[in-house]
Amino acid sequence: MNGIWYYVIAFLIIWTIAIVFKDKLTDYGVEVNFPLLMWKTKRLRGFIDRLANKAPRFWKWYMNVGIVISTGFMILMAVALVYSLKTLMDAPTVSLIVPGVEVPGSPIFIPLLSGLIALATVLIVHEFSHGILARVEKISLKSIGLLLFAILPGAFVEPDEDELNELARPAKMRIYVAGSMANLTLAAIALIVMLVVSSFVIPVVFEEDGVMISRLTEDGNAINYLSEGMIIKEINNVTVNDSASYQKAITTLKPNETVNIKTDQGDYSFQLKSNPMNKSLGFMGIQAKSHSVVADGFDNQFFTPLLWILMPLDEILYWIFFLNFAIGTFNLLPMKPLDGGHLFENLLSYIMPEAAYKPIVTFMSFFMGIIIVVSLVVGLVGVPA
Repeated sequence: MNGIWYYVIAFLIIWTIAIVFKDKLTDYGVEVNFPLLMWKTKRLRGFIDRLANKAPRFWKWYMNVGIVISTGFMILMAVALVYSLKTLMDAPTVSLIVPGVEVPGSPIFIPLLSGLIALATVLIVHEFSHGILARVEKISLKSIGLLLFAILPGAFVEPDEDELNELARPAKMRIYVAGSMANLTLAAIALIVMLVVSSFVIPVVFEEDGVMISRLTEDGNAINYLSEGMIIKEINNVTVNDSASYQKAITTLKPNETVNIKTDQGDYSFQLKSNPMNKSLGFMGIQAKSHSVVADGFDNQFFTPLLWILMPLDEILYWIFFLNFAIGTFNLLPMKPLDGGHLFENLLSYIMPEAAYKPIVTFMSFFMGIIIVVSLVVGLVGVPA
């Protein structure tokens, strides 16, 4: 089933329950104001206080470094977004990424389960870090909770705005960068662990035995001939026995030519399309992954079934890295209401009066927003002929 239907079903169930039991849910901190559904609680404030009080000097030092790192990413992301205008019509840089859903115009597909797990880590570490730094700076937390905007999930920590506005600029900036710094830190940890697992553990425990089709995209012709789970043996008479030989074979494909593929379930031929990310390359519409078997010495042992946990673990670690890095850096764009917009505003306040920097922040927010919206529209509906 297309992943979008899971979201539709969840949307219908959640909102039906929320609307029918609206009055009763209010007693449990749930606010129903379609399209916004919020659950607020004060129970986790003690936990955040304990984390903040364990090492307040460390948190301040860490986020002082974070201001520098976040400023660098803010500039880098702004430049990259503006530079993306150059390739906007051929390959939009900004695209939606929804776990389990093939989004038109997006070259990235995130598996449903591992994607949702990774997304949960993004929300948890981001919001908890904002809360920890708020408490380090002695800012009261009104509530903590979860939200649903129509069908889009989120989390929040609600600091006292009046107290926040009274803080000195360095303290404000530490709070603003805390969420993205937590995401970048978790991304780095996940990347290191993933590299250890994929580079040192998996190659010892498993051996490559060809390449398996993990997914067929709707914008390629392969979906009309091949099936997920097939093992690819040859592409245009070129033997495919591992990921490297598969990558080498697909780089020779040209648009509109006929490709011949030999699999463990038969031989197939079909015409190629143009690769959405590179018009000079042929495009089958196949996402493949290494097909592995347990290596000699590890096979037929009592612990052998447990070894297969390594594969999904490696995948989850990758998506934890990817989503935390992607969302953490996106959040640093110099546009409000993103944290990067608040950081940008506070940095400008050091060198110019409010009457000068306010219009600059407003312009940057509008300019960045226009680029993002146009990129999303071009990716979703394409470029008019």
